[in-house]
Amino acid sequence: MSSLRDIRRQLRSIENIKKITDAMERVAAARLRKAQAKAELSRPYVVKMKEVLENLADTQATHPLFEQRAVKKIALVVMSADRGLCGSFNTNIINAAETFLKKYQPEQVDLILVGRKAIEHFRRKKWKVRREVTKWTDKVPFHEIHEFSDFLVHGFIKHEFDEVWLIYTHYISIMRRKIIVEKFLNIGKPRLDQVKMHANFIFEPDPDEILAEALPRFCVTRIQTILYESYAAELAARILAMQTASKNSEEMITHLTLVKNKMRQRDITREMIEISSGAEGLK
Repeated sequence: MSSLRDIRRQLRSIENIKKITDAMERVAAARLRKAQAKAELSRPYVVKMKEVLENLADTQATHPLFEQRAVKKIALVVMSADRGLCGSFNTNIINAAETFLKKYQPEQVDLILVGRKAIEHFRRKKWKVRREVTKWTDKVPFHEIHEFSDFLVHGFIKHEFDEVWLIYTHYISIMRRKIIVEKFLNIGKPRLDQVKMHANFIFEPDPDEILAEALPRFCVTRIQTILYESYAAELAARILAMQTASKNSEEMITHLTLVKNKMRQRDITREMIEISSGAEGLK
């Protein structure tokens, strides 16, 4: 049985842990508000740019990013977190990636890993890691996002990859998030029967020039939005994990405090009995 000193030491340790989890929860909550705002503000740009592409769907415009070819090599972008202590956030991403990779042989896939947790996991695996990226939050400079998007786009255009896939976490609310597995490249040109035309457009300059400018911008904006979504989802997961840890700490503190009081009561009772017995022996 633990001594009273051990119980007190455990209590101090758990109280210190609770202070840390409470502080981490507050920090994550403060960052989430900013990350959530950026994620929500970036979504309309993707929607509007998609509308532009849809309005070009009834033209004869072409672009290399529309090219569909036999799939011999794919690039898989796995977007995890740099740190843990965010519940099942990283585990869910890695499990989704492992499930996706079951359909391919190692020589068919190049991994592009964003976040230390994905890097640490896949370094021990048989898959080829083409690129590693860390320290990506909502404060990452835009030129780094642009360079990363260009790396994917140029890899596809130069036939280094026949497809590019993304696995990331979509932020819905602080209580809800969803793992998304989607194809980034090639870009599927919308079918005419799926396009809702709201007006007749005259394109200046010609549609091919518009696509040459719009599609790379669309790819950059898509990567930026996904980054914001993933980071907001990570922070939400960390808030929930720290809330659970704080609650468990409170329950353990309550239990240990009760045990400590019982032990003190027992020791006091024993000492009183010993004193009474000693006094009676002196009579």
